[in-house]
Amino acid sequence: MKILVLNGPNLNMLGIREKNIYGSETYEDLLNLIKETAKENRIELEVFQSNHEGGLVDRIQQAYFDGTEGIVINPAAYTHTSVAILDALKAVSLPAVEVHLSDVSKREDFRQISYAGMACVKTIMGKGLLGYKEAMEFLVEKYHRKGE
Repeated sequence: MKILVLNGPNLNMLGIREKNIYGSETYEDLLNLIKETAKENRIELEVFQSNHEGGLVDRIQQAYFDGTEGIVINPAAYTHTSVAILDALKAVSLPAVEVHLSDVSKREDFRQISYAGMACVKTIMGKGLLGYKEAMEFLVEKYHRKGE
C-alpha cells in the first residue's frame, strides 16, 4: 500500500513550540516513528510537510495521479480554516485519516471546526505521535479489507 503523510504548518517545529501542548518530541522523532511504522506494515511511504496551504493542496492533487492509496493528514492550523484542503481531499476521493497530536476537542472554540475532517474517514486526536501510527495501520487494514 502507498500512503502519503501530510503535515501542515509549524509541525516542523515540534519539540520547540508549545511543549505543554505538543510535548518535547521533535519532528525528527515523528519522522522516525512514521518510517518505522511503514517498514513494519510494508507501506510505500511519502512524507510531505509544508507551511503553505497551496503546497498541501498541490500534493493532495498529485496523490491522485501517483498511485497513492491513502492519506494521513495533520493540516495543523489549516484544519480550522482551509476549505481548499477540504475540496482537494474531496476531489481525489482517496481514503484519508485526519490526525492531531493534541485533543483539539478540548481546546479553544475556534478549533472545534475541522474542514479537512469533513472529507476524512476517521479522525484521531490526543494520542501524540502515536496517532500517526494508528492512522497508518487503520489505512492498511481498510485497504486489505477492501481488496478481499
